[in-house]
Amino acid sequence: MEKAKTQSAIEMERYLDPKVLAKITRLDLRARHVVEGFINGLHRSPFHGFSVEFATHREYVHGDDIKHIDWKVQARTDRFYIKQYEEETNLQSMFLVDCSESMHYGADSVSQGKKEGLTKYDYACATAASLAFLLQQQQDAVGLALFDEELVEYISPSGSPQQLKRMLHAMQQVTPRKATKLAEVCHAVAEKASRRGLICLVSDLFVDTDGVMQALERFRHYNHEVVVLHVLDEDELTFPFAQTTQFDGLEGMGKVTVTPRALRE
Repeated sequence: MEKAKTQSAIEMERYLDPKVLAKITRLDLRARHVVEGFINGLHRSPFHGFSVEFATHREYVHGDDIKHIDWKVQARTDRFYIKQYEEETNLQSMFLVDCSESMHYGADSVSQGKKEGLTKYDYACATAASLAFLLQQQQDAVGLALFDEELVEYISPSGSPQQLKRMLHAMQQVTPRKATKLAEVCHAVAEKASRRGLICLVSDLFVDTDGVMQALERFRHYNHEVVVLHVLDEDELTFPFAQTTQFDGLEGMGKVTVTPRALRE
C-alpha cells in the first residue's frame, strides 16, 4: 500500500512540475494536462455528483415500463408496484480564486535566480481550472468567483459545455492588483450561491485568520461543503534570502530594507 502511495505522489509531481506547466501557455491545455496526471496518479476522482434517489412506490398502470416494477414488493403483496425516483441535480461547485496583488508573486523567483514562469495566481488558476475540468467530465455544474477587495468577476455555476471556456477566459483577463478582503467577498458569494454545493477557495490567505474562519463558517451555515487550497511560493515557505534585501509590499504595504537572517524565524 505504501508503494502505491509513493507512485501516486511521483505521478502528481511529474504533472505539477512548474517547469512543465510553464511551457504550456494555454490555460485549458494546462488544466487538461494536470487532470490527466491526477487521474493517472489517483485512479479515481475525489468529487462526485448526486445520483437518482428512490422516493416512493405507486401502483402499476398499463403502459408503465416493466423494468421499474419492484418484484420484491410483488412477491409479498401479489400486486404490481412501480418504483418512483426523485432525481436530484448534479453537484454545484463554485471556485473562489484570489486575484489580489500578493498572488502576483512567484514568476521571477529570487531563490531560484531565474524566471520560472508561474506566479501564485497562475497556479491558483491552473488548479481551479483542472478541478473544474474534472467535475465537468462527471456532468457536474461549475462556477467561478474572482476576488480581491471585492468580487471582480462572478460566473454562476452551470453544466453548459461552454462554461469552462467562460471561466478560463475570465481568469486570463484578470491582473492581480489590490489587497484582499475575504470576509466581504465570502458574504457576497454566499448570498448568490442559493443552492447547497461545493465551495473551493484558492488563495495565499494573506488575511486575518479570524476573518477567514468567520467567512468560511458562513458557507458552512448554508450547508456548503468547503475546501481550501492554500497557495504559497517556495520563497514564502523557505525564506531563502541571505543578504540585506529591500522588500516591496504587494498590497499597499510600502517598502522595507532588512537583514533577512534576523527575521527568518
